[in-house]
Amino acid sequence: MWEEIPLKPLKEEHEMAKKSKRYQEAASKIDRLKHYAVEAAVDPAKETYIASFDASVEVAFRLGIDTRKNDQQIRGAVVLPNGTGKSQRVLVFAKGDKAAEAEAAGADFVGEGEYVEKIQQGWFDFDVVVATPDMMGEVGKLGRVLGPKGLMPNPKTGTVTMDVKKAVEEIKAGKVEYRAEKSGIVHASIGKTSFDTDKLVENFKTLQDVLTKAKPASAKGTYFKSVAVTTTMGPGVKVDTSSFKL
Repeated sequence: MWEEIPLKPLKEEHEMAKKSKRYQEAASKIDRLKHYAVEAAVDPAKETYIASFDASVEVAFRLGIDTRKNDQQIRGAVVLPNGTGKSQRVLVFAKGDKAAEAEAAGADFVGEGEYVEKIQQGWFDFDVVVATPDMMGEVGKLGRVLGPKGLMPNPKTGTVTMDVKKAVEEIKAGKVEYRAEKSGIVHASIGKTSFDTDKLVENFKTLQDVLTKAKPASAKGTYFKSVAVTTTMGPGVKVDTSSFKL
């Protein structure tokens, strides 16, 4: 009988060998077979980050959904109670009173067609785009440019709205957008490694709660299939989902 070769572990070892020594040292501190409670997962993620800067702490939720079905496409936005630690540059497409409202709320850039031209010429010094509904005719010209970068305004994330004041203030306060990829995975930042653990945990639970409420009625089987917390360039820490309430 031929002995079956365990291809996956060999592949993983090969991938690990290609990664830096610092990464391997960090990864060795984490039990890759263990699933940690949320509070316990955040600490090792913070302790094993290898970046030389204040790295982002990120979470990945793998959900039991079929994104090919319209009613199982999960997308939205949530204001994290402790923010993300990242300063977001906001571009608002609005005119008249709404433009003045956006400027007063702290938008970094406010305008109309002139910004459409700038973007078409390759300008991208912004992180989030907000637009009033009457400006979407102009903004729609940028669909092929903004769409692939995830920057296209959308009513589902609150970025196509007449309430530009609220939209700008929420983004500045730490609003994060989430969207399930084709594979059903939702990635989001929940803060920085400099954050206290309890603040990261509170942000994590806020996002988890939102995703729980967004569960499609037609989704079958296990909803939270797997969850991991990681930092920029750092190893992932698996989270125990058995205590998650649905």
